Amino acid sequence: MLKLRAQLRRLYLLEGSLPADQAAGPVLLTHDGHTRAIVIDFDKLPGEDDAHWRLLCLVANGLQGKLDLPAPAVSISGEHGFRLWLSLAAPIPLGVARQFVTLLREKYFPDLPVPPDAISRPVALPPCLHQGSGRWAAFINPGLGASFADEAGLEMAPPLAGQTALLEHLACISEPQFMHAMALLQPARGAPPAQTRAATPHGLLLKDATLEEIVNHLHAMQIEPTFRHLIARRPDA
Repeated sequence: MLKLRAQLRRLYLLEGSLPADQAAGPVLLTHDGHTRAIVIDFDKLPGEDDAHWRLLCLVANGLQGKLDLPAPAVSISGEHGFRLWLSLAAPIPLGVARQFVTLLREKYFPDLPVPPDAISRPVALPPCLHQGSGRWAAFINPGLGASFADEAGLEMAPPLAGQTALLEHLACISEPQFMHAMALLQPARGAPPAQTRAATPHGLLLKDATLEEIVNHLHAMQIEPTFRHLIARRPDA
């Protein structure tokens, strides 16, 4: 129990937000407009087979192969779908998290409904009992995910040691990694293709960068550019 709590705290929770009763389903909290986790739902829609699982795999592979991010955790929700769990090393503003999910959605899952409160809503951390279905939500081995396409919950509580083992090898997304991923997603919003100009070296934001790229980068850092400048006074003025 203590080892699992430690992993949940390391990966997803803000300081002091883990309740004492693990069985009650600790809730992923935000504080002062910040969060340490991005959770994306992939619910099964009526009439589909495992399309939601295949879409999750597409996004998870894109996060790692295209955006250079650590592997996310995967869970069954206990009701009718899967969840991807992205862990952030440091809290980020909810607005930035929403922007990231918006960009990710535009690129990978434009047809998947995403509720307006997807980032700020309370989310029970697995393992926990879903009160509506009576089934358990749990973290799963991604290699076995397809077998849960029709059964998105467990009949019994999963072993805590197994849940801990699934989380122990996961890494948090560092701030540089997150900013790099945001930059890679920006072309989905109409930025010029990367091959049309020289790549901008790290640390040299203004060198060879377009005005749109500079504005997008500043917005991602929650900075509103004013582009004010000073004009030097002439000596004889």
